[in-house]
Amino acid sequence: MKRTTIIAFIAVLGLFTILTGCSKNKTEPLSERIAKNWSAQKVEENNVVVYNKGGANNVKPAYSQYSLDLSNPPTVVIKQVDGFTSTGQYELQGDTRLVLKNLSPAPTDGPTIEFNIGTVNDNSLEITRTTADRKTGGTTNKYTLSNP
Repeated sequence: MKRTTIIAFIAVLGLFTILTGCSKNKTEPLSERIAKNWSAQKVEENNVVVYNKGGANNVKPAYSQYSLDLSNPPTVVIKQVDGFTSTGQYELQGDTRLVLKNLSPAPTDGPTIEFNIGTVNDNSLEITRTTADRKTGGTTNKYTLSNP
């Protein structure tokens, strides 16, 4: 009886050690996952696809130059569809909002641009402007960005 109890105790202790010793894959914080230089993969204006990277029939092929550089936090460099480039700072508000602020030179819509954050993974970032973009005719734009 004593021997069975000792063997059972050692087995339980071994199982506990194995289970607690296994590390789970920890997800990096969003601030680290988005700290990259992003370029347009797909762009929708008012829910209509106007650009697909590599697409032959893009309605707005100029989105090929669109980029959002978040690789040097908290500095941001945004190059818009018309090639206009601004530098400023960015911040995350929770895991749902990306705010570009103090942009200089200020874009048409002012020195602040805000996005709601959608899906994020290692090579893709989905963001949607919270306000209409005057540069694109007052459309609400959804960007699927890729890295590289």
